[in-house]
This record gives sequence, C-alpha cells and structure tokens, in this order.
Amino acid sequence: MTTTRPRTLLSGMLRQPIQDAKGNQIGVLADVIVRLGPEGYPAVTGLVARVGSTAVFVPAVNIEALDDDRVVLDTAKLDLRPFERRDGEVLLKEAVLGHRLIDVDNARLVRAYDVAIDSIPGGWVAAALDVHARPWYSRRGHGAHAFRDWKSFEALIGHEPSAAARSRFKRLRGLRPAQIADLIEDASSRERDDLFEHLHTDPELEADVIEELDDNDQAQVLKARDTADIAAVLSRMHADDVVDAILDLPQERRQPVLDALPPTQRRDVLRLMTYQDKTAGGLMGVEYLALGEDVTVQEARSAVRAADAQQPQSLAVVYVVDDTGRLAGSVDLVALLRADPAALLRDVAEAEPVSLVPTDDIIEVVNVMADYNLLSVPVVDDTEHILGVITVDDALEEAIPEDWRQRERRTRSS
Repeated sequence: MTTTRPRTLLSGMLRQPIQDAKGNQIGVLADVIVRLGPEGYPAVTGLVARVGSTAVFVPAVNIEALDDDRVVLDTAKLDLRPFERRDGEVLLKEAVLGHRLIDVDNARLVRAYDVAIDSIPGGWVAAALDVHARPWYSRRGHGAHAFRDWKSFEALIGHEPSAAARSRFKRLRGLRPAQIADLIEDASSRERDDLFEHLHTDPELEADVIEELDDNDQAQVLKARDTADIAAVLSRMHADDVVDAILDLPQERRQPVLDALPPTQRRDVLRLMTYQDKTAGGLMGVEYLALGEDVTVQEARSAVRAADAQQPQSLAVVYVVDDTGRLAGSVDLVALLRADPAALLRDVAEAEPVSLVPTDDIIEVVNVMADYNLLSVPVVDDTEHILGVITVDDALEEAIPEDWRQRERRTRSS
C-alpha cells in the first residue's frame, strides 16, 4: 500500500497518553483493535485504554487523533466496564506484534516487529508490517528497510470464527500444498493449531497438505485426531500414501482406521500393505491409465481428460495392454498429443516398455528410472499384468536422504 497519508507506528503509540476532549489524560493506550475481512485492510474499530488497573474499550468513532505521541478523543466520557474482546476482533499488540505471520509472497513464516496504521477518510487501517528484525542496540527506528503491504501476509489468529477464517484463507490457496506443509513443519505448536484451524475449512486442501508432510510430522498430526477424523482425511489421499500414514500410527489404532475407510480404498490399501517397504511394490501407487491396443489416440486423449480424479503424475504415461490384460506398450503424453487422432495405440506405443517387479529394491527403481529417463514405471506380476505404477516424485522422495530434506528446510526458513 503506497500512501502519503499520515502513518502512525504501533510501537510508538503503545503506552502513550490518551486525552479526553478537555485535554485531560484519562489513561494510556494498551492496544489497538482491528477487524479482519476477506478483502482490503483491517479497519481500526477501537482502542484498549488502560485506566488505572482496568482495561476499557474506546470506540473508533470517539477517536479524534491517533499519533505516535498521543491519542485524543472527542468525548470526556468512557464506558469503564472491563474490556472483553468480541468475535472477529483482533488486538494488534496481543495477537500480531511479536508473533509470526505467513509471508504469502515468499511462502515462509516471518515475525511482525511493528504495524503501520494509516489514516484514511473516515478512520484508520492497519496498512503495513515491519518484518525485519532490529538489532538489540536500536530499540527505536526502522532503518532503511521499508514496511511491506499488509495484504502480503496472513495473520495466524486461532480464535477467529470459522466463516471469517474461511473467507480470508483463500489468499493461502495460491500456495502449493507442499509449501503449506513446509510452513507447518516450521511452525510452533500454537502456529500449527492456527494453520490447521484454517485448513479444516477446506478438507481437500487439508488432505493434500497432510499428504505432503514428512512422516514424523504427519504421524504427529494424525495421532492427535479421532478415528473418524483420520479416516476422513485419508479417504482424500492416494492409496500408497494412506499405507504409509496407517503404518506410522500406533499398532492398536491401525485396524479401526482401516475399517473406517471407504471399501474400494480399503481394498487397495490392504493390497499395497502386503508388499515390503523400500521395494517397488511398497512404492507403487494404484492410480494409472491402461487402455487396449485398439483404442484410438483421440479416445486415449479423452480418457486422460476424464481421469481428473487421478494425480497428474500418474497420467504422464498411458499404458497399453493386450486382449489378456498383459502390458504391451506405453505412450507418453507428448507423443499422444503429436500422434494422428485416428491412429490406434498399438501403432504409436513404444513396444516392450521397461517394467519392474514388486521385489525390486529402491536402488533398482531409481537406477531404472534414471537410466531410461522415465517419469513413471509400471510394476508387473510374473504374467506381465500391471500391479501399479511408480511415479518419479515418489521415487525421488525415497531416494533423497532425510538429512538433505532437513537441510533444505532449514535454509528456507532461515
């Protein structure tokens, strides 16, 4: 928000005297109250004044002047009943100053060191934030760095009503689930609770984010929930990820969660659980697209478009099977787009595609995918029927050492 309007800093206002309409000091400023909305800047709706040992409410309509060195009211009367925060109200000092917020532009958590309050026609708004740490020897002043627009951030306010959280949370939907998962992994316990309170308003996104968490964080999140809630989250995840999530639960909780899953998903999960971890069988997912040899390219394209419930990675390659269901070929999406729409898959597919068996270990999986530049590789049984498919993202996740991922996260959050 670029403005030449008068700007006041919250850090300078706090503990400044509050004068009534007659010029008498009636208290000191303890906090500034704003109301967050889905759009625009948070409007100042009032002040918290410290009168003796009591905190009282001052409505914004009674504020005549709001400056770094004084607050002037247009009345000599105050309601001296103790202040109580109402739903939707946020206290800037209590809930924002010194707390971390989500820097939506850069997908990271930052701390608010000051809040800029701008005067606008008809009142004041919280317009910008200082997220640059000041050195210990500089208790006042903000150096050469600039304040950043309030709209670049998302405040973590756990006590917001769900409707308000839902309307504001749409700003975070611009982040990828993996980015939100990184925020959660970097968050404190309270910050995690606030983030999940927001996420809970969008079950699909919540499941996508939980799916992206590392194993320890995912297990921690799920263990804190009841069986029905865990099953509701897992029902929106891919079967191979559900297997990992269930196996990370305490032994006594696994069967109740399995029983609560939808029947089709439970069947897929139970089948995948029969394979050893760190093998092709343990890595594969059950989402893939296999079509007959006599299907046309145009029909195959339509099938890809119709498979909107599948993860995009599993659609990078279409597998071709013969009349008995055996793997007969593969055609990647680029080749499919370039081919004659009337051509048959048997004529455009790559014959004898590379495949793996369930017992192949992770080293074999990674080597095969690297040697043949594969985005996905099918896993077949001893009769060449497809059991599942391993996508490159799942292979990489297993191949990258955990300490590398931790190092990357530390670098990002520093």
